[in-house]
Amino acid sequence: MALNGILPAILTPLDEHGKFHAAAYEQLLERLYSAGVHGIYAAGQTGEGPLLSLEDRMKIAEISVANSPRGANVIIHIGAHRTEDAIQLVRHASRIGVTAVSSLPPIGVYSFPEIRSYYQALAANTEVPFLVYFFPALAPAITSTGQILELCEIPNVVGLKFTDFNLFRLQQLKRQGYTVYNGHDEVLAAGLLMGADGGIGTFYNLVPGLFLDIYRKANANDWKGAMESQTLVNELVALVLRYPVISAVKRMMKWAGIPCGDAVAPRLSLTPAEEEQLLLDLANSSFRDMPFAGPRVPA
Repeated sequence: MALNGILPAILTPLDEHGKFHAAAYEQLLERLYSAGVHGIYAAGQTGEGPLLSLEDRMKIAEISVANSPRGANVIIHIGAHRTEDAIQLVRHASRIGVTAVSSLPPIGVYSFPEIRSYYQALAANTEVPFLVYFFPALAPAITSTGQILELCEIPNVVGLKFTDFNLFRLQQLKRQGYTVYNGHDEVLAAGLLMGADGGIGTFYNLVPGLFLDIYRKANANDWKGAMESQTLVNELVALVLRYPVISAVKRMMKWAGIPCGDAVAPRLSLTPAEEEQLLLDLANSSFRDMPFAGPRVPA
């Protein structure tokens, strides 16, 4: 199966007790697939996977597979603070029929040899394609294109999620034949221009249609049209970046009818004042009539 297309880094809904809300997760999957997305990326940074229990993460993987249409790219993030836990997750995901697995680098101050050893251990235990994750803001020990290529050469690794603004480097990696997903939502159109196979991102939860429009227009070489939709996306991104992002996106999904709860600590929840201001900001934006813009606020 080709690994490409628009894949929301799907949120993980939680109930009022902070437990995984399976029914709301199924509702969110239905919303995204009804919009036409090509798959999902579950339990990553946006999905708060590293902050959840292994039991909940396995449930997320199982529900993701069971509620995805035939042919969808279901990629499960299996990274964990302990290599032993990540290996347990990768073995489980491999057994249940996911399309591929992926992992952030180990979160913390690790050397490149330690990161490489982590990826080697995980990739050795998968029966499906493996995507490494280039995110220099989280793993500053990965500093060069050569190091990324070294990770991509690990057996079972087929490519990576690329979350960086250096799109020259993205193009270099793609020219080596690897699968590359663009990570920063703000530059999807540019990433596709430089050869990315698709995109994975947070704001895809809110406006999947806009990201699909960018992808389709890029494939049709309509770069002017792709940039028009990218400009709208970036208006929304700039607005939400004023707030704790995951908490804000979760609250907006609640306003759209899917209860997602609060973010997992230590991430901050929105204060009442922030929630009120977010509603005002949305009311004064191009997205004022979208369901996630919440109830109408007084002018």
